[in-house]
Amino acid sequence: MTPQLPTTDVAVIGAGTAGLAAAVALAQHGARVTLLERRPFVGGRAYSYAHPALAETIDSQHVILGCCTNFVDLITQAGAAHTIRWYDELCFLEPTASGTPRRSWLRPGPLPAPSHKTVSFLSAPMLSLRDKAAITRGLMHFLRGYPTTDEESFATWLKLTGQTDRAIRHFWEPVIVGALNDTLDRCSTKYAGKVFHESFLRSNEAGRLGIPAAPLCDFFQPIVDLARALGVDMRPNSSVEAVTPNRDHTWAINTRAGQITASNVILATGFRQTQDLLRPIGPALDFNYDKFLAAPITTIHLWYDREVTDLDHAVLLDTRIQWMFHKSRIRRWPAEQGSYLELVISASWPELEMAREDILASALREAELFFPRLRESKLVKSSVLKEARATFSVTPGLDEYRPQQRTGLPGLYLAGDWTATDWPSTMEGAIRSGRLAAGELTGARARFLSPELPATGLMRFLSTVQ
Repeated sequence: MTPQLPTTDVAVIGAGTAGLAAAVALAQHGARVTLLERRPFVGGRAYSYAHPALAETIDSQHVILGCCTNFVDLITQAGAAHTIRWYDELCFLEPTASGTPRRSWLRPGPLPAPSHKTVSFLSAPMLSLRDKAAITRGLMHFLRGYPTTDEESFATWLKLTGQTDRAIRHFWEPVIVGALNDTLDRCSTKYAGKVFHESFLRSNEAGRLGIPAAPLCDFFQPIVDLARALGVDMRPNSSVEAVTPNRDHTWAINTRAGQITASNVILATGFRQTQDLLRPIGPALDFNYDKFLAAPITTIHLWYDREVTDLDHAVLLDTRIQWMFHKSRIRRWPAEQGSYLELVISASWPELEMAREDILASALREAELFFPRLRESKLVKSSVLKEARATFSVTPGLDEYRPQQRTGLPGLYLAGDWTATDWPSTMEGAIRSGRLAAGELTGARARFLSPELPATGLMRFLSTVQ
């Protein structure tokens, strides 16, 4: 006989960022919340793990922008805002025949938004004058906002606006592939436009790059502590096997430890797990899950015996690697401890089929083009992490199939970055979904959402995005 566990107001299934956000919001509102997570750690796809052979903690680098107001609010509530390292500038590295990579900087200057990065943009050597003219024409399309519908691919938009090959390779592509984790033909113009409107045009603060200064398991711990302090019953290693509606309009949640009865359920799980849990309930909860495409990210982790670059992070051009994060500098390790680099390959479908040894060898060859000191440094240890389902792709036309947080059944709600948030697959989108689900449950959808950052400079009069 399955043991009967105590009744709770709300059972949140999944302790990723969506589930954590929902649990904290509802507990602050006075609800009794039970948070169930099948794994021993929180964070969902934003996780880290201890690598026993290397004696290191490894994660796939996640970043936020200043416009991620709900993420910043949640981490601030947890008293951990200081664990985000903020940067106002981006460095683009371009390999050259001389062996010395060329640096182009995008950084704020004296002009008001949307022209706050204009001075550095005009002086960036990675682009010709013709490239810059094409990019300027393109960015003007996003001054007031971005498309409200998502049928058009970004690749189509680039062609229609006459973007040059170099402008695509050295500006549009590295930004969008890094941000949306897919190829340009599989990203909608709506979400690509959102990236550029928020991070390049709206204000300097909205476009600031935030990088966690600790492994993700440590980074999220203050949020876990906040949830527990609010009375959330945290239950790791609690795999949910079934969710069933009862005749009295409560819900039965079957776990390996027993059955929980809840007045309300928030499924804060990925689209595949959500499908598995909802399919037995009936066809009314079929959300066309086959329309969602999981996209991979591959990261290469390298530890060297000395500091190999003075950059904390960089965008790498004309290579398979999109980003370098110098995690030892971001985490403020002493220089004599050496360098820990993470190299990120987004939309890494080819790498899923490659042996890790081949990925490492290719990444080392490419990294030496950008960081010449690697040739005289000793590689102490390395690791390759493949995440086949790192994000979902914001493919053209997908918005039609992203479900609302409120389902057609009383007491059942959905959360997760893949639900209808008007955001792509990001931690900010996940947190918004959790807060939206909590809002729907309490009768006011936007109750727990943080306000957007205001536009500054001339964008106060140009932007129509609220």
